[in-house]
Amino acid sequence: MSVCICLGSGGVGKTTTSAALALGLAARGGKVAVITIDPARRLAGALGLDELSEGEADGGQHLVDPELFADQGVEMKGELWAMMLDPKRTFDEIVERLEPDENARAEILSNPIYRELSTAVAGSQELSAIAKLYELHNERDFDVIVLDTPPSRNAMDFLDAPTRLLGFLEGRALKVFIAPGGLTARLFGRPTALVFSIFARVTGVDMLSDLSSFFRSVSGVIEGFGERTRGVASLLREPSTTFLIVTSPEPEPAGEAVFLAENLTAREMSRGELIINRVHSDGLGGHSADQVKALLEPELGERLAGRVAHNLADFDVLVQRDRATIAQLACELQERDPILVPHFDQDIQDLEGLALVAEHLFA
Repeated sequence: MSVCICLGSGGVGKTTTSAALALGLAARGGKVAVITIDPARRLAGALGLDELSEGEADGGQHLVDPELFADQGVEMKGELWAMMLDPKRTFDEIVERLEPDENARAEILSNPIYRELSTAVAGSQELSAIAKLYELHNERDFDVIVLDTPPSRNAMDFLDAPTRLLGFLEGRALKVFIAPGGLTARLFGRPTALVFSIFARVTGVDMLSDLSSFFRSVSGVIEGFGERTRGVASLLREPSTTFLIVTSPEPEPAGEAVFLAENLTAREMSRGELIINRVHSDGLGGHSADQVKALLEPELGERLAGRVAHNLADFDVLVQRDRATIAQLACELQERDPILVPHFDQDIQDLEGLALVAEHLFA
């Protein structure tokens, strides 16, 4: 696989799983990039980095220092690169690549409509991910790209983003905007143009002029952006791209996993492994609480043995719940052997912890 996309609901350890997967692949000798479009921005912490942004050289990819792995006892045979998307910077890079004329490029970048669109919250993460995924897959030499995504319902926005964007780029509405001459009269009519004129006098912002100028200025880059979008739409359906569903044994995330699997099937996208995080396995071990208490009494005494047995009985409830949920998920998703990652007593917040998760992913 050259592209691995991790999907899942919020709070199931998806970002940690993405980072651990990338670390495990890199440790085995690959040159791997891990990208997050998760607005919560937890990837830097999962990689033990103080900061992770696109403000660095080399297109925003950050090579995790090999000495960090050595310091934490992690053997690293390959390279692990990490980045977090900055939509504004990503869109600026696209304009710089696709518009060779310096004056035209400056006109686009300085247009207030462009600045608003490139920094808008709704959809900007997904669209910038499309652009960055195209760049890394087609213009860089990574063996594998691991992509983290927002929580599952928003992940559907990412999966649909190429189709939606192509519909806009190739639609009639855009052709009207970029057609030369007569934009105001043909599109808005005199009453609306009068309103815009009054608005411009009062606020000093000529919205209609900015809008018209923006669409004319970007006409030269639309074809190139459409080509990249078609490339990503095709990439998402290639056999070398796989979607990993990450969940936990709790009922609600498990239901989201089924939702995701159904949507991937409907979109004819390749579903890879089912990864179930935070699985409880330490309980009574098939014994009753009284039996466990009797077994522990010689070593712990009656009172402490009773408390330990009672505590294990509480954990055993979670163990039984997890087993039932895993069995149901495996049945519904026809997944005979899901990957199980145990519930850890400590938070995963450094490279050593990620390496521990990776051991279970690759076991």
